[in-house]
Amino acid sequence: MRMCLGCQEMKPKKELIRVVKDKENNITVDFKGKRPGRGAYICKSVSCFDKARKAKKFERAFESQISEEIYNTLHQQLEESNDE
Repeated sequence: MRMCLGCQEMKPKKELIRVVKDKENNITVDFKGKRPGRGAYICKSVSCFDKARKAKKFERAFESQISEEIYNTLHQQLEESNDE
């Protein structure tokens, strides 16, 4: 069980999407949940992503500033995964 950064609900790991920060401080969406690095989880909804972004939950989870470009990329990847 993992907690969604957006809605703060505990859900099984397979129902969530992992956002990972690797050793080079690259932040990406990890749909398979296998990439090495520090992970944070969000529901597969854009609304949970937006809540987490507004409350700066990703900055707290990764203990670093996150650029607008990374947020836009993550948002786009989430929208694309919801379209499939």
